[in-house]
Amino acid sequence: MRNLLPFISSHPGGRSALTCRFRCGDACFKETPNNSDNEYAGDIIAGAVSRRSMMRAAAVVTVATAAGTAALTGPSAPQAEAAALAGHGHRPGHPHEPARSGARGLRFSPVAPNKDDKVTIPDGYAQNVVIRWGDPILRGAPAFDPDKQTAKAQAGQFGYNNDFLSLLPLRGERGRQVMVANHEYTDELLMFRGYDPANPTREQVEIAWAAHGLSVVVVQEENRTGKLGPVNRHPLNRRLTATSEFRVTGPAAGSPLLRTSADRTGRKVLGTLNNCGGGTTPWGTTLHGEENFNQYFANGNTDMHKRYGIGTGASERKWERFDRRFDLAKEPNEANRFGWVVELDPYDPDSTPRKRTALGRFKHEAAEPRLTSDGRPVVYMGDDEKFDYLYKFVSSKRMKKGNSRAAREHNLTLLDEGTLYVAKLTGDSPVTEIDGTGKLPVDGEFDGSGVWIPLATGTTSHVPGMTADEVYVYTRLAGDKVGATKMDRPEDVEPSPRTGRVYVALTNNSDRGKEGKPGADEANPRNGNKHGQILELAENWDDPAGDGFAWRLFLVAGDPEDPSTYYAGFPKENVSPISCPDNVAFDAHGNLWISTDGNKLGSHDGLFGVATHGDRRGELKQFLTVPTGAETCGPVIQDRRVLVAVQHPGEVDGASVENPASVWPDGPGRIVRPSVVAVWRKDGRDIGV
Repeated sequence: MRNLLPFISSHPGGRSALTCRFRCGDACFKETPNNSDNEYAGDIIAGAVSRRSMMRAAAVVTVATAAGTAALTGPSAPQAEAAALAGHGHRPGHPHEPARSGARGLRFSPVAPNKDDKVTIPDGYAQNVVIRWGDPILRGAPAFDPDKQTAKAQAGQFGYNNDFLSLLPLRGERGRQVMVANHEYTDELLMFRGYDPANPTREQVEIAWAAHGLSVVVVQEENRTGKLGPVNRHPLNRRLTATSEFRVTGPAAGSPLLRTSADRTGRKVLGTLNNCGGGTTPWGTTLHGEENFNQYFANGNTDMHKRYGIGTGASERKWERFDRRFDLAKEPNEANRFGWVVELDPYDPDSTPRKRTALGRFKHEAAEPRLTSDGRPVVYMGDDEKFDYLYKFVSSKRMKKGNSRAAREHNLTLLDEGTLYVAKLTGDSPVTEIDGTGKLPVDGEFDGSGVWIPLATGTTSHVPGMTADEVYVYTRLAGDKVGATKMDRPEDVEPSPRTGRVYVALTNNSDRGKEGKPGADEANPRNGNKHGQILELAENWDDPAGDGFAWRLFLVAGDPEDPSTYYAGFPKENVSPISCPDNVAFDAHGNLWISTDGNKLGSHDGLFGVATHGDRRGELKQFLTVPTGAETCGPVIQDRRVLVAVQHPGEVDGASVENPASVWPDGPGRIVRPSVVAVWRKDGRDIGV
């Protein structure tokens, strides 16, 4: 048996200290914000009924009251369980097969783990850099010059550290699509020569403000290849930055908790910050999650500031020196205006993006919608913090089909009215079988049932002791009060367009099981969890508006040689090693594509595809790796093209503009630049078939 793959970093999840510093304000090294004493899944299981009965109950039970009385309807329990999570059992091992065999959509030669300073792709595939940080996209914006940066120039150029990507159709313009990108954060050490972290200049700060936010840019496909490139100065091209105007909408709009000296209405915010993952709606808009917004604010002085990870001293970037709104001693409510899901209409360059308060305020990794059978949107969301929660929002309005003005105006109100829920998961195995090592329980799977606990509907709070405004603005506290399950950093949450099952990327949690911290439970079965897992959730009766679900762990990440790993029962000798799942997306075949953040297995981060159904369920292959110091973001999986956002290349401890750790994408002597990359098959055929 080969040795287990080596660890390469002492930092959580394999990130460099530089990434921890600039991306999330060293969140992993600070006190965990969630110190609530609400029960977690391991506590709940002790009084549970026998294993499997809970799983069956989740498939057929509708919780009728807060006291837990239930009505049992529908098919027999075994039939319902089979319908809810069918085809998930163990299978006989598959013999070794050629690299290009496998699940449809995954028939490519897997990329081996590596530490090469490039984007490594399978044999038979080609790639190009679509757009780089600083490339001009607006009329009048100059070409990028790292030594002549200005805030005005950056406001017309592609922003820094691209993350979430969306590609939308563009009618009437053949070969063109609208690309929307998040720009999560800036790393000034890799942006400016001679940067002094203790004394940034106003110009550097204003450039950073302009490098945050969102980009909308039309891209053109090259004939006979999959290459994409930006259409500069297209009328739809747009930049939203840390100083652009955003509207606050929904039930908390105008709340006293959102008012400041500059905005006494509580309805207008300047900027969007730390946009991480996102989503694309069926009505043609994009959703953008504001994640680690806490790090931009100084002088936090309340328990609520602490619950959201806001420190008591100066901020890393010292923005409070140049704008009082980042100093909470002067503007205590300004931080409450961040941590929302932003909705953008990329087809209307004159529209004002909206922060949707009905979806709650926390560290949003992403927001991915699906529709109920009667056309109401349901949005799934994760709060990317150790021991925080999984949420969903169910709209009370139905989507109108078509592209008429009336339909678009109606659909732009869908996310303002509905009910916000938080998840509570219960395992179906005895506590004694969950020992923190990742060893499977006797029934062979980590699985169980769950309920969605309502937090607020419109102006009505369902949380004792909290008003509706408080639920929306302090959503984490609402989750604490109702006893939501503490998870291992829930990040991207994606419903399958083929099956309706929902997949939750739980990236890692090195604090699980530490003294004074929650120990392992069936949904989070490893103490000191370095590699993360992916949870699969099936709503009762496949009704996304329902209040109950069945769940099981689809993948427990890590080295396949490690006995604590699990690949949906697929033979582990036939899968690629994976660590720290982050963003996820689906292809047309129903395969789940997983990008990683902080690989702890001695390789650079990458993009992986895994079959979610059929007799090859759990077959996982690595499609690409990214350069030194980079994280894989995005991704977008089209029939003939894969897009990834290569974020923070060269972000390695000790790196700077003068001392680069990477020469990607333009080679030696050029500044390292976060960029978007397209990959396609050289023969022009569909990916992985």
